[in-house]
Amino acid sequence: MVKESNISLQLRGADLGYHGRVVLRDVNLTMLSGEIICLLGPNGVGKTTLFKTILGFIKPVGGTITIDGTDISRFSLKDFARLIAYVPQVHHSPFPYKVRDVVLFGRTVHLGLFASPAESDRKIADSFLEMLEIEHLADRAFTELSGGERQMVIIARALTQEAKFIILDEPTSNLDYGNQVRVIRKIKELQRQSIGILMSTHLPDHAFMIASKVVVMDNGSLYSCGRPEATLTPETLKKIYGVEVQVFDAPPYGASSRKVCAPIINV
Repeated sequence: MVKESNISLQLRGADLGYHGRVVLRDVNLTMLSGEIICLLGPNGVGKTTLFKTILGFIKPVGGTITIDGTDISRFSLKDFARLIAYVPQVHHSPFPYKVRDVVLFGRTVHLGLFASPAESDRKIADSFLEMLEIEHLADRAFTELSGGERQMVIIARALTQEAKFIILDEPTSNLDYGNQVRVIRKIKELQRQSIGILMSTHLPDHAFMIASKVVVMDNGSLYSCGRPEATLTPETLKKIYGVEVQVFDAPPYGASSRKVCAPIINV
């Protein structure tokens, strides 16, 4: 039902909400494989509603959500899980599973009802541990890891699903500065895997670092959408967050310069 390349996830005229009450109205959004879209907006604006609807947890009130032209409601749960993976803000496990086993859980969507992971599945899981540079954690208990390490492991599990799209809900939330940079760097590297990534963040600098496109949400709608440099202006940031902000070019450091964002404290 879905082609192997140039996959598209599309929302067209989608009204999103709960029990007939619309939270987000007339959402039009297209995400392609290999594209990173950063979602910004104040708390309570509807980011979680958008994610839950794309993931199929709630049905749209109106409009359509399709993957390569096929409505998401037509996919089986297993087929859908092969298309879209999800990384929550926080993940707690009540059991001390080894990291390698947590990542291997991502292969479940490719197995039969009573099948066990094969050696090929284990190699896939190990390859993503290596790609995210956390193979040294493979035999550690997940419950013993730091927040940054856990986040990397859950991203590795999502990658092990080999889905075409990954939804990341504030992937740097509650991480220290170093781990934030490491997670953002790895998300940027995933573009080379032709994976489409939709991630929410409260930091405009994340969008300047990695995003192909930015979606700004405000007052129950997609307020603005486009390239980060054109979309995240001081005027837009003041409107949605209510603070004065400067946006300027950072000096290049072995690469092309990029925009950075700084709040104005003394106003």
